[in-house]
Amino acid sequence: MQNSEVLPPSGDLKKRESVFSVFMAFLKLGLTSFGGPIAHLGYFREEFVVRRKWMDDRVYADLVALCQFTPGPASSKVGIGIGLAKAGLPGAFAAWLAFTAPSAIALLLFAYGIDAFADNLDAGWLHGLKVVAVAVVAQAVWGMAKNLCPDAQRFSLAVLAAVIAMIWPTSLGQVGAIGVGAVVGCAFLGAKRDDTHADMRISLGKTAGALSLILFFALLLGLPAASAIYQSHSLSLFDSFYRSGSLVFGGGHVVLPLLQSEVVPPGWVTNDAFLAGYGAAQAVPGPLFTFAAYLGAIMGPEPNGWQGALLGIAAIFLPAFLLTIGVLPFWDDLRKFKAVRSALVGVNAAVVGLLLAALYHPVWTSAIKAPADFGLGLAAFALLVFWKTPPWLVVILSALGGWGLEKILQ
Repeated sequence: MQNSEVLPPSGDLKKRESVFSVFMAFLKLGLTSFGGPIAHLGYFREEFVVRRKWMDDRVYADLVALCQFTPGPASSKVGIGIGLAKAGLPGAFAAWLAFTAPSAIALLLFAYGIDAFADNLDAGWLHGLKVVAVAVVAQAVWGMAKNLCPDAQRFSLAVLAAVIAMIWPTSLGQVGAIGVGAVVGCAFLGAKRDDTHADMRISLGKTAGALSLILFFALLLGLPAASAIYQSHSLSLFDSFYRSGSLVFGGGHVVLPLLQSEVVPPGWVTNDAFLAGYGAAQAVPGPLFTFAAYLGAIMGPEPNGWQGALLGIAAIFLPAFLLTIGVLPFWDDLRKFKAVRSALVGVNAAVVGLLLAALYHPVWTSAIKAPADFGLGLAAFALLVFWKTPPWLVVILSALGGWGLEKILQ
């Protein structure tokens, strides 16, 4: 039985885009996407589902769910997947480079001028950037819930997923919530599925995908052995950062403690320098995994400086590339099966629930500290949802609002 509430396609999913178009779209996001990985998913949805119509909410939610299931930076993997779907492998690289470079360069500059910048990490305008993340995530929850949870059953499933994610605020809780959504969808929501399948049009073959997965595991297992045999700091750095990018679920906030355990005990980076960079990483747009650029630059052992930054960035993001390129060629085939599509109805509702949980913690709890913060967040939400103000402008206005509130309330 087909669902009577079939979602209309949001644009031409089959249309290819130029690599330059993909690069410029993600560069704008790399310069303006503050607030961490969950906020990034909100920015991505607004840009690629609502504004550019490169995909619809179903395909986007499926991609988000897939990236939640695999380790590494979720928002970066979603970006790589979008670039791969619209412009092939060059598009995947262009999407990653444009989204990553602004924050990586900012943190590299911070590493070179840490003494000059360290005292400004608690400025009011930075708090305004945290507040705007609340509005961005709330907008994403609002829009996706209307499309993916339009009835009581799916909305209730989203609430259940949110409760699971809040009771177990770990990557296992997130994966568990998605798993519950898949089981409930397959068992009870088959009548809700949309049998008009819309794939992502991945041009990469399954052979390339399989080779990518083989390389991922070969490096994961081989690098520790190689670094033990060959006493090279470059190899040890690459091994540490590659493992950090390979074994962490849940995005940037989760990887930071793991990186601390990799670089502080061996004496590569002092704990004070690590904490200063941790604060700076919260103040830049783009993926938090670019913290690797700061650590690579600030390290005592060579290579450090810009060479260490490049090595760290390459190592920590390589697993995301290999996993995304490895899995996506098989994903569209799986999504064609009716049982899988039924499961995805529940998974998509669970993704909305995960975003709802993240809206409360860490987004809301880290940003809304006073009634004035709530007012600023509410104004940003109204600008985004009702006045259709461009997100980059709302980011600037919220930063100015945070600065103004700091001056008024001093």
